[in-house]
Amino acid sequence: MDRDPDARWLARVMHVAFFLLLGASLARFLLRHPWEDRSPWIVALSGALASLYLLGPVLGTRATPRRIAWLCTVVAVWMVLVVLAPSFAWCAVPLFYTGLRTLPPRAALGLVTLLTVFVVTAQVQLSHGGFDPNLVIAPPAVAAIATAVFVHAERQAERQRALIEDLIRTRRELAATERREGTLAERQRLSMEIHDTLAQGLSSQQMLLQAADRTWDSDPATARRHVRTAESIADRNLAEARRFVHDLAPADLAEGGGLEEALRGLATRESGAGLEVRCHVDGTPDRPLPDRVQSALLRIAQGALANVREHAGATSAALTLTYLDDQVVLDVADDGRGFDPDRSPSSEGVRGHGLPAMRVRAQQLGGTLTIESTPGEGTVLSAAIPLEVRP
Repeated sequence: MDRDPDARWLARVMHVAFFLLLGASLARFLLRHPWEDRSPWIVALSGALASLYLLGPVLGTRATPRRIAWLCTVVAVWMVLVVLAPSFAWCAVPLFYTGLRTLPPRAALGLVTLLTVFVVTAQVQLSHGGFDPNLVIAPPAVAAIATAVFVHAERQAERQRALIEDLIRTRRELAATERREGTLAERQRLSMEIHDTLAQGLSSQQMLLQAADRTWDSDPATARRHVRTAESIADRNLAEARRFVHDLAPADLAEGGGLEEALRGLATRESGAGLEVRCHVDGTPDRPLPDRVQSALLRIAQGALANVREHAGATSAALTLTYLDDQVVLDVADDGRGFDPDRSPSSEGVRGHGLPAMRVRAQQLGGTLTIESTPGEGTVLSAAIPLEVRP
């Protein structure tokens, strides 16, 4: 509720209305009643009520024991004021809203009923002209309308929140389904490619070498021809294997822009839907990074940002690529909810799917992956790859 700008605006309006009504009630009493014995009590209780009401925003809006005790004190002081001076009865209207916003439904309705009874009693005392049906009917009608409008608005807001959560959940499920379908389609494509090229070539090589072995003594010329044909097939298979490796490289790097350009493009694509991603490069490399280092760092950045978007609840993240003398370091920092790195990812249910793969990618190149995180304080993931990587 506190994060809703409309709710904050309505709370400010109610605060202003309360102090206006309190000031008008005090002015009416002092104008209609010359200074008398009860006047100091009225002025003191008015000041106390104003001071108490100012404490409301400090205590928040949830029905905590302190908030409920504060509300009971405010209502008690107001009731004493109404008994001493019925002019203060209409200060109950902002108290209706405060009670409905703070208390559970049944308790809030009980408070509204109590306030309404005091308002009706006070209006009857002020009438001095006999019974007036409007004085008995109007306050309950106003209270009923205010309560109905508030409850309707709360239920509408709850339905909207549920709808938004359902849409977000559906979008995540749809994205996960699309990723699974894409993964399966890519696996099928690769299996067909491997079957039609590498597997067929290896099968041909096996048959040719077996034929060469059978004719090696009786027909050396034919055996050598089989061996040369098998060698030619092996060359083609090697070329196909290299093509597979190239095709499996990240598309951003395959376009020839380099790691820095790929990281900036990744930051631009991941920004949006409440998350802002920035990219910063510190230093310059003495020589171009090997393709496998660039590929590993880009994959680590992609996995880290995927975890940030899916699990961290962050509003901003930063990619920092730093070139040092003997290593290159990629830092991915976010301002999300954080987690405990020492606990098992499977038990936490967060950030557990991509971290092992990122760690393996770094270790395969002789590097390290470190994670610094505390619940509620965000996360920093750091991947350091030595420039002289193992072959």
